[in-house]
Amino acid sequence: MKNKKNIWLSGPYLVWSAAFVIIPLLLVVYYGLTAKDGGFSLEYITAVTQPENWKALWLSVLLSLVSTVICLILSYPLAMILVRSRLSSGSMIIFLFILPMWMNFLLRTIAWQNLLEKNGVINSVLSWLHLPAVNIINTPGAIVLGMVYNFLPFMILPIYNALSKIDENLFHAARDLGANSVQTFVKITLPLTVPGIVSGITMVFIPAMTTFVISDLLGGAKILLIGNVIEQEFKQASNWHAGSGLSLVLMVFIVINMIVTSIADKDGEGALL
Repeated sequence: MKNKKNIWLSGPYLVWSAAFVIIPLLLVVYYGLTAKDGGFSLEYITAVTQPENWKALWLSVLLSLVSTVICLILSYPLAMILVRSRLSSGSMIIFLFILPMWMNFLLRTIAWQNLLEKNGVINSVLSWLHLPAVNIINTPGAIVLGMVYNFLPFMILPIYNALSKIDENLFHAARDLGANSVQTFVKITLPLTVPGIVSGITMVFIPAMTTFVISDLLGGAKILLIGNVIEQEFKQASNWHAGSGLSLVLMVFIVINMIVTSIADKDGEGALL
């Protein structure tokens, strides 16, 4: 009886989810699968095969994969250092990694825009040191840099969480059996942190794949990702059908990532702290 009473506590959450998640999602599905006359149509789904949309989609996939790989390469050794230093989740170092996530996403990206622009902070310092300027703004490299900076904490924390749950007795047993550091890492550490790695990859790849702010500010109008195309369809062309159709195509990648995550991390071991 007590459990039934507690169910009512979830009422506000269910109302919120219905109003701001389920209903908007159903609207996207409706507009994406119908023509302007209201009849069923796959016209706006297949619009992704148009050259400009196809190019934007695969450029998004490529830059997202590059950003995810860079985040993984940077995060794994850093997470290992944090774990081996026996730092608690409330330590200052962990706090410094979480702190950027508290700042507005748009402000962080604008800050990088000011740093990277031709007359920005970085080039001003290089000019003062009589060094050549760095012309990285409005290039794919600037977009990748923005993605890595904004989404790096989402890779560090799941891996750190997975590493911190490993029993140290496993490492002692491996050493007693004659395993060296490489063998211990390959046969013990890496397999046990797969859930954290998969969770981190998902949490970086999906927002990187769907972003349009980073590519808009750091890539300029020269580089369009699929997120920018969808934004333009909704805001500039006022074509909700085209925007929704492309959004549904993008959701396929999100669903695939969610399925992979659920298979690799059944117990939620790679979840955030």
